[in-house]
Amino acid sequence: MSLALDGVVKSYPDFELGPIDLDVGSEVLAVLGPSGCGKTTLLSVVAGIVTPDAGRVSLDGADLTGRPPEERGTVLVFQDGALFPHLTARENVAYAADSPDRVADLAETLEIEDVLDQPADTLSGGERQRVALARSLAADPDVLLCDEPLANLDAPIKRRLRRELRPLLSSLSIPVLYVTHDQREATALGDRLAVVENGRIHQTDAPEAVFARPATPFVASFTGSTNLFRAEVVDTGAKAVLDWGGRTIEVPSTDHAVGTTVDFCIRPEYVGIADGAGAENVVAGTVTNHVFEGDQHLLTVAPDGGTTDVVRVRLSPPTYDGLDRSTGDQVRLSLPPEAIHVIGERSV
Repeated sequence: MSLALDGVVKSYPDFELGPIDLDVGSEVLAVLGPSGCGKTTLLSVVAGIVTPDAGRVSLDGADLTGRPPEERGTVLVFQDGALFPHLTARENVAYAADSPDRVADLAETLEIEDVLDQPADTLSGGERQRVALARSLAADPDVLLCDEPLANLDAPIKRRLRRELRPLLSSLSIPVLYVTHDQREATALGDRLAVVENGRIHQTDAPEAVFARPATPFVASFTGSTNLFRAEVVDTGAKAVLDWGGRTIEVPSTDHAVGTTVDFCIRPEYVGIADGAGAENVVAGTVTNHVFEGDQHLLTVAPDGGTTDVVRVRLSPPTYDGLDRSTGDQVRLSLPPEAIHVIGERSV
């Protein structure tokens, strides 16, 4: 199965989605973006709930654009599950299934056998979402659309369901559009990511590529590359050289000409501690903030020299304990050239 969106546009008085061009094969495409960026509108267009003002939605070449929702072969899993509260879990799943055996198979796969005879309104959040997914899969959809199905769940349940959903969704062998604002969820579940802002897709690629090589400053900041700086290209070659606020920074070779203003980024977890000879792109500065996040420490460092930029560093507890630095202390950082990504030219 292959889902295609070609030039899809939907306009409202204060918002416009598109133009959207997407090709989704038998894979999970995680649509990642902030609240209000158009993710749910995108799903609604594919599902036939919303009619686009322009463009085409097709499945295996067949135009779906004018078809009603019930004739599209698409199923939408809502954030709250949208179960029938007066029915049991079994009856909810059976509503879309063609046989009791299908209900039993899905219940086993999604581990909801113990709650099948409970009324839907007595289920926990995790149970409710698994029953909702079972009901959706019981319809044997050609396309599965998921609208932040884990958003309202507690963190431990969300982590567990992320682990369980990945193999299940991958096994369906149909296009799956999975909408979320949570980057951990997107990378855990998506074969590819489509990063959306203000109704436009900034980048579509494998999760590793999106995180390592963001296409725009928005993608960099939204996916956690909070070290995002403006600089000028001053030399090119096997390694390019940037002037960053009077500092010389070596980066991988770039196609941008000398004199070009660019953005460059480095993820906080790739910033190192310059504790000996051989460190590259050394930046000395003062620790201005420290936050312990449970499994890691986040330091904010103000570089010496008067720049208004700050560098954020993410350290494991053993590394932080060995550093023996706290707010107000001096520290020397290293920005490894191979971990730096030059995003591109930027208008000044």
